[in-house]
Amino acid sequence: MVQRIVAARVGEIDDGTGITIPRERAGTRDDVAVFLDGDQYYALDNTCTHEETGLADGWVEDGCVECPLHGAQFRLTDGAVLTPPAPSGVAAHTVRVEGADIVLVPNPACLV
Repeated sequence: MVQRIVAARVGEIDDGTGITIPRERAGTRDDVAVFLDGDQYYALDNTCTHEETGLADGWVEDGCVECPLHGAQFRLTDGAVLTPPAPSGVAAHTVRVEGADIVLVPNPACLV
């Protein structure tokens, strides 16, 4: 069975920002960050691979999120690391809009 979490409602996440879904709620090993960039929602594991900093607090622009601590950038579509100092990317999750709900479907590889 596919796990499905209503992360927020449309309008609750401002463009260029993210929110954190706690791991306990998501059923994942890491908290999940849900971002809005333009008119598209994205979801990534929340913890930067360089330091334990929440990516949901980072800057979102042009399809990337920049870690607020040391500036590593991650691509929102797949979590790939684009700039150092992060040594590796983060997991990406599926997110979609269903009516007024922003629905998170955690990556099965990340479930506890």
